[in-house]
Amino acid sequence: MLVRNLISAGIISGAMLIGSSATAAADEPNCTAGDLTQVLSGVNAGMSVYLFTHPDVNAFFTGLKGKSRDEMRTAVSNYLQANPDVRDQIKAVRQPAADFRARCDAPMPDDMGPMG
Repeated sequence: MLVRNLISAGIISGAMLIGSSATAAADEPNCTAGDLTQVLSGVNAGMSVYLFTHPDVNAFFTGLKGKSRDEMRTAVSNYLQANPDVRDQIKAVRQPAADFRARCDAPMPDDMGPMG
């Protein structure tokens, strides 16, 4: 549940990013719901590895539990601004989802924050 909240706050990808309500365009190749699920599964796996190999980042996101969406969004924005390497690494892990969404005209929800 915490992971889903983090994603909703624009953190992870998505990672966890993912519970997006965007619908893949059926007329584009490799833009089906199955393709989206496959891409998001890879992003989720990548974020899991990233968080477990970066315990400080994992601890920060875990510490967001119990905060409101607005509090999470502010905390994450401040954290990523203060830690550009972390921001760039998370963005790289989430890049396949961003590429899918761009290729298939499936925009990110507005509440995904600066990582989208």
